[in-house]
Amino acid sequence: MSETPPAPHSRVNAPTAALARLAEACGISTTYTAHDGERRSSSTRAIRAILATMGIEAGDDAACQRAADRLEAERRARPLPPVTVLRAGEGRDVEVHAPEGVSAELTLTLESGLAMELEGVRPGVFRFPADLPTGYHTLTARLGAAAAPATGRLIVTPVRLRAPDAVIAKRPWGFMAQLYSVRSRASWGIGDLADLRDLCQLAATKTGADFVLVNPLHAAEPVAPLTPSPYLPSSRLFVNPIYLRVEEIPEVAYMPGADRTLVDWAAEAPRAASLSPALINRDPIWRAKRDALEQVFLLPRPAARAGAFAAFRAREGAALEDFATWCAIFEERAAVRRSDGDDGDDLPAALASPHAPGIAAFRASHRERIEFYAWLQWVADEQRGAAQDAALRAGMGIGVMTDLAVGVHPHGADAWAFAPVLARGVGVGAPPDMYNQQGQNWSQPPFLPRALEEAGYEPFRAVVRASLRHAGALRIDHILGLFRLWWVPDTGDGERDGQGDAADGAYVRYDHEALFAVLCLEAERAGTMVIGEDLGTLEPWVEDYLASRGILGTTVVWWEREADGRLRPPEHQRADVLATATTHDIPPTAAYLAGAGVDLREKLGLLVRPVEEVRAEAAAERAEMVEYLVARGWATRGPGGGDPTDEDLLMGIHRAVLAAPALLAGVALTDAVGDLRTQNQPGTDREYPNWCVPLTDNRGLPVVLDTLFDHPRLRALVEAIRETRP
Repeated sequence: MSETPPAPHSRVNAPTAALARLAEACGISTTYTAHDGERRSSSTRAIRAILATMGIEAGDDAACQRAADRLEAERRARPLPPVTVLRAGEGRDVEVHAPEGVSAELTLTLESGLAMELEGVRPGVFRFPADLPTGYHTLTARLGAAAAPATGRLIVTPVRLRAPDAVIAKRPWGFMAQLYSVRSRASWGIGDLADLRDLCQLAATKTGADFVLVNPLHAAEPVAPLTPSPYLPSSRLFVNPIYLRVEEIPEVAYMPGADRTLVDWAAEAPRAASLSPALINRDPIWRAKRDALEQVFLLPRPAARAGAFAAFRAREGAALEDFATWCAIFEERAAVRRSDGDDGDDLPAALASPHAPGIAAFRASHRERIEFYAWLQWVADEQRGAAQDAALRAGMGIGVMTDLAVGVHPHGADAWAFAPVLARGVGVGAPPDMYNQQGQNWSQPPFLPRALEEAGYEPFRAVVRASLRHAGALRIDHILGLFRLWWVPDTGDGERDGQGDAADGAYVRYDHEALFAVLCLEAERAGTMVIGEDLGTLEPWVEDYLASRGILGTTVVWWEREADGRLRPPEHQRADVLATATTHDIPPTAAYLAGAGVDLREKLGLLVRPVEEVRAEAAAERAEMVEYLVARGWATRGPGGGDPTDEDLLMGIHRAVLAAPALLAGVALTDAVGDLRTQNQPGTDREYPNWCVPLTDNRGLPVVLDTLFDHPRLRALVEAIRETRP
């Protein structure tokens, strides 16, 4: 039996008035509402540590007073804020801060290059026209005759995203898949982009599904060992090339026979692994695939293909060159670490950033390796595009729904490239809740709010644009992070970034108007729907805000409850959501019904309450769900009034999901084939094989894409879907 530790709020000291004032000025909340509705305080230690990561001295009250006064003086002295947000059709005033008696002029230069002088309505105050086009525009303020002009960005954003009329009319459903787990007889031991293409085609033609939601495809390390988690990537700007299908690259068709034979030999062992229920081991798969890709890279490219590659590099610009350079540096440093026995992650100062003094010489001496890593991204972009094109041609209304992770690995490519706007010595996560009673620390460095604003939100814009490419919809994991993030300071005992006590943190607020301005503008330009995963601890107004911007929320049938705790009937549920029966962070539905989630958390030592209590709660939750489904006619009791069969319960739960007014409904492939293994257990790292579990059925036998849509459980579930949502 686990001993219950003291609640986080019972071991903290309330901040002094001076510390609270400084924290507020920096967007740090000193209190928060926990999952149980109780108001709790963040520790003084956590608040001071977070301020330190922001570069602000807050060791005592005097230092806090000085820092707060300085921040206020800097704000007042600035003629224009770094970023101003305006919703389309909104005509309002903007103030230019000028010294007493100094005249001001304000020029607006549109994204198109057209410049206009803004009308002054009174000294220092100017009016934006109500008919400004959406886009990223520039403001230039001139104060008097002598001062240098001051500039700021104006983002004019759509008021609200709108789903396509066809989607609104149809209220479509689709499959949710962990792509790495969905393998075919042709894939190299891991689901890939060709499998995604075929999955979309088969789902559309055989079931009528309108989308396939996949895990983030973000880039990992360029050499083994690879981080398994798709939610802890090296970069959110680029794709993990482990998802490439080597044989789909056009140049492979022209390989000399001997070279093609080598590729086929390299594929034999990984292909055999696709037919095994054993855990997915990315490292040997990537070694074999990378060796083959290096051979393909050396092949001559026809003039048109060479031109397309050059155009891709030009389009992606410095971001791609920086990423490819980091990959080459990481590869070389990994070889050095192996030979020296060094397990450190820090780079030498000469290579510590894209602008470090040794970067130019490194690029000159590693030109071919950098080109190789850029080429990998080009062929990955082609195969991603082919998957989305195939989905739409097959009749899907949405196609591929991509997923955007919350952050990046603290020692990855984005952390290297975006270092000036990322906090160090802190990780992001979540405070304790009913399913993760010790809290969560995802070890990802968060954006520094003020630094991100000073950068005009360009790093965030780049991440959003990359995620929207070749997608019909975008899911944003933990979209609550665009409002605030739970920062967890390091323990201070020499541990690496993000390894602090997850319960001892504080929420840091972001300018959500600016972040959503970028998100909505980029999504409208891409013609893409956006779904926000808004589960967890959130302020009550957040759901309304997301709806007002046309961002769909997320519901899970188990967690849809009224204020009194009872399951919420469909007629009371939100319509502007993606509704599901499960998520990648809880067991598949069949395992959930069997109480496997409690057993696993007990085995891993994740419970902070007696296991008997947690099991009793799970049993009561299951019994309540049975009553709910039977009362609605979505499941039928067994002989003598016993529980419905497991299969009938599974069908009933999905009938409940599909009967809800949700605009979109998602069905996990794990549920469709009766899989019993959890893909990810939050709160664990190496204690559980997260993100390494292949798709298997209820007997533990592997299910491959070639026969997936002939699986009897899937066919029965699809029939139930058609009955519930014709």
